[in-house]
Amino acid sequence: MDITIHTTFLPHDDPDASLAFYRDTLGFEVRNDVGYGGMRWITVGPADQPGTSIVLEPPAADPGVTDDERRTIVEMMAKGSYARIILATADLDGTFARLQAGGAEVVQEPTEQPYGVRDCAFRDPAGNLVRINELR
Repeated sequence: MDITIHTTFLPHDDPDASLAFYRDTLGFEVRNDVGYGGMRWITVGPADQPGTSIVLEPPAADPGVTDDERRTIVEMMAKGSYARIILATADLDGTFARLQAGGAEVVQEPTEQPYGVRDCAFRDPAGNLVRINELR
């Protein structure tokens, strides 16, 4: 079986701030930027991995989500407990320094974890947890 990760979705509550974080701070390329009904979906990804994308989406866009669920999503995003993604780099210290210098909200400095990885963590403008593992 040949299966790859093609696309994942993360919510945003400010498309311009999210675009600045993923494009300007993380260095991802913008692959698509679509507006519809006053909402915006922005597709980004690493330039050297054209088959892997992140779609930054409005969290309330799903018509199957109730008003109560929308309120819960907004509350969880505000707490930073709604969504997360784990990225990886060979240069964790350099990446951490670049993101910190770019004004990203630091959650955890580079740390050797007891479960065998060295990583750091940030929050994107929507509150999503962005962990970055060191490739070894």
